[in-house]
Amino acid sequence: MEEQVQERPQAAKPAAQVLLQVSGLKVAYGGIQAVKGVDFEVRQGELVSLIGSNGAGKTTTMKAVTRGLPVADGDIFYMGRSIKGKGAWDLVSEGLVMVPEGRGVFARMTITENLLMGAYTRNDKAGIQADIERMFGIFPRLKERKDQLAGTLSGGEQQMLAMARALMSQPKVLLLDEPSMGLSPIMVDKIFEVVSDVYALGVTMVLVEQNASRALALADRGYVMESGLITMSGAGQALLNDPRVRAAYLGE
Repeated sequence: MEEQVQERPQAAKPAAQVLLQVSGLKVAYGGIQAVKGVDFEVRQGELVSLIGSNGAGKTTTMKAVTRGLPVADGDIFYMGRSIKGKGAWDLVSEGLVMVPEGRGVFARMTITENLLMGAYTRNDKAGIQADIERMFGIFPRLKERKDQLAGTLSGGEQQMLAMARALMSQPKVLLLDEPSMGLSPIMVDKIFEVVSDVYALGVTMVLVEQNASRALALADRGYVMESGLITMSGAGQALLNDPRVRAAYLGE
């Protein structure tokens, strides 16, 4: 059963629109049920973190949300409509975009060509060029290497490129799956700095991370996932301060 972690009451604010709602989601691999009935929501302007240990079902959940895996049961609502029967192409064009674990850059294309691929659902040439320049402003390291093949970049640079490419599609909700995985501590700092900067631009985000302390420190709200289930939820700071979360995920 999911437990709601409480925080000190604050003055009520008008509720933002729910952009993404996952209801009773179940996902199975063969005879193994990897996700066992997950419920969560993401409101406009929020950064929501989904934390949990390796194998908890976080990536499987994100793949099902973005239609990379079939849904065994439950439903997914995006902007108030079920998307369970839609394809990944439809979702990208409607603004639901994921940066996958492992980055998935086009290794034999340049940085600029990768960014153009991120805008493949668009046909506003002037706007696309303006957004490329905007990405170079957010990710100056990419501008320095704009004609370099993506496959020759470091892991951190590829992660930046994957995020920039996703932003080129003008997402309404951006899902980031383990953006810090396999990176050096210095590059992890840089990636979380970029995540914070992108969030400050007003992009609604879902951050899936094993680095619980960094993810919850940024989050408006968080969900803890264990063995295919959401077991705790609450404000990011409340979860970060919860002794059970600190003992399980922060080694305290």
